[in-house]
Amino acid sequence: MHAIHNARVQLLATALNNLGVAGIVAGLVAPFANGSLGGALHVGVWLAFGGAWLGAAQLLLGRLR
Repeated sequence: MHAIHNARVQLLATALNNLGVAGIVAGLVAPFANGSLGGALHVGVWLAFGGAWLGAAQLLLGRLR
């Protein structure tokens, strides 16, 4: 039973981690691709979004049994 629970927790943590990485990529790479490097607030919001999801993934991994 613990193996099933751990697998589900790991899958959810992976999904949250992917959201976090996507947010960080959107904040860092997209401004360079668009040529709009002046939006520091835009970059900061995306980095905070990505960091929040990465942190949530780390917290979720603490529920492994």
